[in-house]
Amino acid sequence: MTETIITQGLPADAMTIRQEVFVDEQGFHDEFDDIDSIAHHLLLYVDGQIAGCCRLFPSESDNTYVMGRLAVRKQFRGKGYGNLILQKAEQWLCQQNICTLELSAQVRVKPFYEAMGYTASGEEYLDENCPHIHMEKSLM
Repeated sequence: MTETIITQGLPADAMTIRQEVFVDEQGFHDEFDDIDSIAHHLLLYVDGQIAGCCRLFPSESDNTYVMGRLAVRKQFRGKGYGNLILQKAEQWLCQQNICTLELSAQVRVKPFYEAMGYTASGEEYLDENCPHIHMEKSLM
């Protein structure tokens, strides 16, 4: 059974996942920032265990949000939970009348987002020495 929770401010479960995935596995150093305190965090639980998360916060563009820090714990990967997190985030934003969702994707996972309807724009850039690309999707 899956359950999603959306909360404001960085919950301990999201911190745990992001530490495991982005810091321990991928070697990022600047994982936590001031945005965490203002962002909404979506948490996915599978059979009562925390499985994944993402964060959502307003963009500088009108009626647009930014999704970031989408992560699924290693033992839950390959089961469609990344898709589910993204779908739940999009549903919640639609309920808030948000029209567009944008994100900064690691280039290696660009096909994942393209399969979910996101379009890349602009040039690739480095974020902590990892290639990224801007992507967005209209939700309405």
